[in-house]
Amino acid sequence: MRAVIQRVSHASVDVGDRTTGAIEQGVMALIGVAPEDTQAHADKMLHKLLKLRIFGDEAGKMNLNVQQVEGGLLLVPQFTLMANTAKGLRPGFDGAATPAHGEAIFDYLVARAQQAWSRVATGEFGADMQVSLLNDGPVTFIVET
Repeated sequence: MRAVIQRVSHASVDVGDRTTGAIEQGVMALIGVAPEDTQAHADKMLHKLLKLRIFGDEAGKMNLNVQQVEGGLLLVPQFTLMANTAKGLRPGFDGAATPAHGEAIFDYLVARAQQAWSRVATGEFGADMQVSLLNDGPVTFIVET
């Protein structure tokens, strides 16, 4: 499982003319699922997303997590994160889970996130999404489980 996470001042996802998810300060995570990923991988990813200390404390040091700053968590499915771009100029997607498996693991991640934290929003699996965000910092990390 792979995520690109960004500390944001605000972020939202639109599908067509409707907003499927929006947060103010918090973490936006683009989520990629591999064929071998399991619910255990999703649990580990969620722990990282909620506990990674990427927000400034009183001294300005990255020492607080999203829950400590009472921020939002926006989860956006993105199979292209699993692309192989090592050869040629056209990405290969053998590293991405099948749509059914990817959706099952992503849905599990969302359900567990909603159980663990009240401020969770999502994109829509398989949809053509428009993602808007204001990266705070900029602060961006790649997390893998």
